[in-house]
Amino acid sequence: MIKSLSFNSHLLVMLGNFGFQNSRRATSHGFLFCLKDQTITKMKKDARLRVDSELDGSLSLRAVPPTLIAAEKEEAKAVLTLFFKKQGLSNAVAARIINKSELFIDHLVSRLHSVHKSRYLVGRELTTLEIRDALIPYLESLLEEHGSMLADVVESFPHPPIKDKPITLVSPPDSAPDSKQVKAVSRVTETSPAGMLRPQVVYLMELGMDLEKIKLITRRFPAFAYYSLEGKIKPVVEFLLELGVPKSDIPIILVIYRFPALLTYSRQKFKTTVDFLYEMGLSSENVGKVLTRCPTIISYSVEDKLHPTAKYFRSLGADVSLLLLRCPQTFGLSIEANLKPVTQFFIERGYTLEEIGTMISRYGALYTFSLADNLIPKWDFFLTMDYSKSELVKFPQYFGYSLEERIKPRIALVKKAGVRLLLNQILSLSSRNFENALEKKMQQQLQLTDQV
Repeated sequence: MIKSLSFNSHLLVMLGNFGFQNSRRATSHGFLFCLKDQTITKMKKDARLRVDSELDGSLSLRAVPPTLIAAEKEEAKAVLTLFFKKQGLSNAVAARIINKSELFIDHLVSRLHSVHKSRYLVGRELTTLEIRDALIPYLESLLEEHGSMLADVVESFPHPPIKDKPITLVSPPDSAPDSKQVKAVSRVTETSPAGMLRPQVVYLMELGMDLEKIKLITRRFPAFAYYSLEGKIKPVVEFLLELGVPKSDIPIILVIYRFPALLTYSRQKFKTTVDFLYEMGLSSENVGKVLTRCPTIISYSVEDKLHPTAKYFRSLGADVSLLLLRCPQTFGLSIEANLKPVTQFFIERGYTLEEIGTMISRYGALYTFSLADNLIPKWDFFLTMDYSKSELVKFPQYFGYSLEERIKPRIALVKKAGVRLLLNQILSLSSRNFENALEKKMQQQLQLTDQV
């Protein structure tokens, strides 16, 4: 049903919810262009306060706790950000659009309350997966209707977008701290009359995080401040611990990997991803390692991203379980935009699919490199090195070393010495061990020359 409704139809429904009795008698486009300033002002004011349903009896926002509304807004922003990134926008551009789209975010939250009315009536929070399932089909329907104008539609909501509006792809200069960040940080540092911090803060401190790290998480993800300990945070942390993730690694996942949103995913979402990892042949211990190394894998859709990527690598003969363990980040890449071009690059240079599968199994990061900035220039230099192409099948890690800082200087030393070393000896050894290997090879060559 969501996909069948146009954006303007949704607008009319929302306006009806706000008590505009005559909106149904106006056509959607006519209404959009004829709203008076005082009507728009009233709608903006009401949009922040309530969604009183006239058409379907949807839930009033006044019945939902303010902290939950704040958290849902952050979730809606996260969904919208991911959706824009999927369309090719950068993080900076997506953030700029969303920062200007408060009314559209309110609109998305009102949709959640309408679609999941029964959940709110019994006092149950929505999981991240349920929020995404409710909003993404709607965003897809808007994209189908408005195409490249979607960003303008979101920014201008509820006004019609300005046609031929130039799009600025340059990120705006850093501004003062966002007021939502300030409020969120203030919330996690508040103490009770007895001097106690909030339960979720105390819980994370018991895991080994200090207050400064918790404040850092909150600045990056303000919604964290509004999530309950028992309903959101504790179940996820306990699930990670059950999977074998060391307690000491929890702060690393949240702070170092900059993925505090991990705490907002439902246990079911975790289980879906973990079941996939088990299906791919990973042990419980290795599942924990994957989640520690790449917690963002939880955010990938199993059906739309992980399974298709695994199928693609299997078509190359790659060891999928080994690839997941060594470089799970590879599974976040686009098959069409990232993986297939790299495969084609090696095919055009005479490698078989079997050889490519061997290379990716041995060096999982291979497909994460840029063609223009990494693979092509390093391949061009490789052709001057007088090595067989099979050397790259044996040692695809060649593409992981700096061309200017590592490859060229060491190859120059080897050529100057007039000897030949294996590619992995040239690049993988430390400076001292490389010098020793080079000297040893030179001595062996001198001995052979003397014998002759």
